[in-house]
Amino acid sequence: MAAAQTYRYRSHMSASSLEARVVRSADVDAESPWSPRESELLAVTLELLQEHGYDRLTLEAVATTARASKATLYRRWPTKAELVLAAFVEGTRHVAVDPDTGTLRGDLLKLGESICDHVSIHALTIRAVLVETSRSTELDAMMQEQFLDQRKALMSRLLTRAVGRGEIETSAITEDLWDVLPGYLIYRAVLTGRAPSRDTIRDLVDNLLIPSLTRHNSGITKA
Repeated sequence: MAAAQTYRYRSHMSASSLEARVVRSADVDAESPWSPRESELLAVTLELLQEHGYDRLTLEAVATTARASKATLYRRWPTKAELVLAAFVEGTRHVAVDPDTGTLRGDLLKLGESICDHVSIHALTIRAVLVETSRSTELDAMMQEQFLDQRKALMSRLLTRAVGRGEIETSAITEDLWDVLPGYLIYRAVLTGRAPSRDTIRDLVDNLLIPSLTRHNSGITKA
């Protein structure tokens, strides 16, 4: 937590302000934790990452492309790793929306499709981010707070709605289920290079997640 607080200070944002903005970023009408200019700089960073890769990316190239000074970048993101992680989190914010299809199965399928679409575009960036977070406790804390915790909150809302509809029981929701869908899809695309297909998503949902969640409830039918 101390590492995450250090990052908040460097970004010139109070802890309470950043926390409130990050929580809202998981909503459908997500409010960005960045100013319009900062969001523009992060978008440029993602574009250059996809074009050149992490190793060849420089803050000078980002500044030149975005017509900003390097001092502006360094004030907000003191290292390239912090800039890349912020760009990755901001890029994923736009796809981390609640599907809310009306059924648990529909929500899980839509969520899986969203993850696959995003990972297919940003696989190289994700690899670079994972390497950098493994080297820095500060970046690891940022990744946990600003990315992983938000995905867990999204899945929690999805499953809570299913409980409210009577599709599953609260007791069916276990800690081990949180990361099964995003974890496996990202593993396939990023670590093995075998891009998951729509069939992969359906297999995960129909043969693993739904049976696990509805073991004592037969109320779900395939749509």
